[in-house]
Amino acid sequence: MTTAMTNLVEADYREIVQQIPMLQLSGDGLLSARSAMVDMFLDLLPLADDPAIPPRTIDEAPVILFEPAVSSETARAAILYIHSGGFVMGNAAMMNGYCARLANEFGVVIANVDYRLAPEAPFPGPLEDCYSGLCWLFEQAAMLNVDPGRIAVMGDSGGGGLAAALCLLARDRGGPQPSAQLLMYPMLDCRTGSPQEPCPNPFTGAFLWTRAMNQFGWGAMRGHQEVEAEQLGHFSPSLARDFSALPPAFIGVGTLDLFVDECLAYAQHLLRAGVSVELRTYPGCFHGFDRLPGDPSVRFERDLFDAIRRMLALDPSSGTSPGRTA
Repeated sequence: MTTAMTNLVEADYREIVQQIPMLQLSGDGLLSARSAMVDMFLDLLPLADDPAIPPRTIDEAPVILFEPAVSSETARAAILYIHSGGFVMGNAAMMNGYCARLANEFGVVIANVDYRLAPEAPFPGPLEDCYSGLCWLFEQAAMLNVDPGRIAVMGDSGGGGLAAALCLLARDRGGPQPSAQLLMYPMLDCRTGSPQEPCPNPFTGAFLWTRAMNQFGWGAMRGHQEVEAEQLGHFSPSLARDFSALPPAFIGVGTLDLFVDECLAYAQHLLRAGVSVELRTYPGCFHGFDRLPGDPSVRFERDLFDAIRRMLALDPSSGTSPGRTA
C-alpha cells in the first residue's frame, strides 16, 4: 500500500484504513479468515441492548426473521437481506444488529438470509438459498402482515451481487418479483481481477478487497463446473444478456472500491433496459467504508435510507437518524 494510494483516501478514513488487517484468502487460510470477518462485523454492528422482538430462526427457510417492535394494523413492507463476504465468508448472524435496527427504524419485516458458502456450496447453491428465502417471504406475507407489492431485496458486497442475481433469477423463472433492489457496492462481474477484466482501474482494489481476493471468491463460487450460457447472468449479473423488466435499483459505491467500474457499467445496463436506477458514488471511499465512522458513511446511510423510504413507500419520518457520527 503506497503513500500515494493512501493519500487518495477520504481524510476521515486515512488513519483507520492503515490499521485494518487485510484478510488472507486462500484454501488453507479460509477458516481463519471467516472467523476474523465475523468477529469484525460483530464489533462494528452490535445487537441493540433490547431489540424488543427477538429474531427468530425459521426452520423451513434459510432466514432469520426480524419484526419491528411497534405493530401495525396496515400491511408492512419487507426486506430480504443478503450478507457480504465475497461468497466465501460471513453469516447471517453477523448482520443481526443491523437487521434489527432496520426493522425498528422503518417498521418493516426483515428476513436475513443464511445462505450456504462457497467453495463447499458452489453456484447455484448460495443463490438457490436466497431464492428459497424470497419465496418463503412471499408465501408468508399474509401471516407476517406484509404487503407483497412492497418486498425489496438488499445486500452488501457479495450479498449485493447475490441480490442482483436473485432479481434476474426471479424474473427468468416467473417467480415472486421484488419491488426494489438495494445494492451496496455489489460484487457483479466475475472478470474483475482476471486478465479478462473489461476496464482495469489502477486506482481501485488497494484496500480491504483486492483483485486477488476477488478472483478467489469467484473461483470458489464457480467450483469445477462450466457455467451454462443461459445461467451466466445468474452467476455473474454483469454477464446477463437481458436487463429488462427488473425492479428499480439503488447502487452505492466508493470511487476507490474495486467494484466501482462494474457498478457503473451495471447501472448503465439497467438504464439502457428502461430500469430506474439511483447511482451514488462516494469520492475517496474504499470497499466497506460505510461500516466505519466518518462523514461519507453518514451520507451513504442517508442516501440509502432515503432510497428505502422512497422505494418501499414508507412514512417519510422513518429512518431519519443516521445512527453514527463522524
